[in-house]
Amino acid sequence: MLDITISRGTTVALPKTEFDLLLADLRENGYQTVGPRVQDESIVYTDIQTLADLPRGVQTEQDAGRFRLVQGASNNYFDFIPGADSWKKFLFPPRVELFTVRKGKGWEYAEAEAATPRYALIGVRGCELAAIEIQDKIFIRPDFYDPTYRLRREGLFIIAVNCLHPAGTCFCASMGTGPKAQGSYDLCLTELDDVFLVEIGSELGRSLLAKRKYDLPSAFVQNIANQRLSRAAQEMGRVLDTSDLPGLLTEPENLEAAHWDEVAKRCLSCGNCTQVCPTCFCWDATDSVNLNATRASRTRVWDSCFNPAYSHVFGGNTRPTIRARYRQWLTHKFGAWKEQFGTLGCTGCGRCITWCPAKIDHVAEIAALRKEVNP
Repeated sequence: MLDITISRGTTVALPKTEFDLLLADLRENGYQTVGPRVQDESIVYTDIQTLADLPRGVQTEQDAGRFRLVQGASNNYFDFIPGADSWKKFLFPPRVELFTVRKGKGWEYAEAEAATPRYALIGVRGCELAAIEIQDKIFIRPDFYDPTYRLRREGLFIIAVNCLHPAGTCFCASMGTGPKAQGSYDLCLTELDDVFLVEIGSELGRSLLAKRKYDLPSAFVQNIANQRLSRAAQEMGRVLDTSDLPGLLTEPENLEAAHWDEVAKRCLSCGNCTQVCPTCFCWDATDSVNLNATRASRTRVWDSCFNPAYSHVFGGNTRPTIRARYRQWLTHKFGAWKEQFGTLGCTGCGRCITWCPAKIDHVAEIAALRKEVNP
């Protein structure tokens, strides 16, 4: 190992044999290491211990309504594009008990007390990192913050990974979120054949990496990584023109375009797109009571704007048709979200396209809507 001083912004070449020791260091520091695994013919995010747990040599073929794992030409660990799973579930869990009431001499109220896990997320793509930062704007605001999200976020360690093999539904380059990871991470990997190029993004990342054996990468090695990133940006499966967004979707006259009716004929209003989306945040509160009515609890659960009951209020339903619900989702994601949170609500990961059983491709739908209103 060279006698060098590393700091934030430094890039080193870390042998892959050292990565397991880095994961062990994270666990010794109280982190639960979670990352991608092959499970049920897909990629899921769950507990990992070593590199051997990762999808080595696996790539994914994706298109509208289609996902398939294939064996790639290399033995790399991060050549795949993620499946339906997203990191959202670790910060904004699908189910969280909020409080309970118990019947004794009277009714006793107790807020739910659950230990806050400290996660180290392994292999966060650029589009996924952008999604986490979008959710930060939603759940950690100057005037309000969600305590569950904030505690988990404050204790989060992120190992990002630059994406070198985009899939057919990827369009992160159009959204400015990839393939190179940008934003707040502790360490960022670019995988080459024998080493990970590791860029240090935080002092915590530097302190952990300092324990490992590494070298400074040569200009030749860094150039290989840069060339592969440039090539990845040119190999996106989809390209979305964002030049007229959000205006295209928020103009009042465009809300009545005929194309909304055409999409509504195909949409099942199943909510798949919102459940796999790493930025969607709709939720509901459900109450349950035990059989002898001595204990009740309230739980926060994921919901979807495609759920007919989501927009049902006293006196009727504000979005009673599939047309209205699909239009609400698309105009919010690519329109009103910008006004609310200062950014579009899509990061170009393509999950909603891949996992739509009706094969609805909103990149194509936006283009068709543009063609109708701007012939």
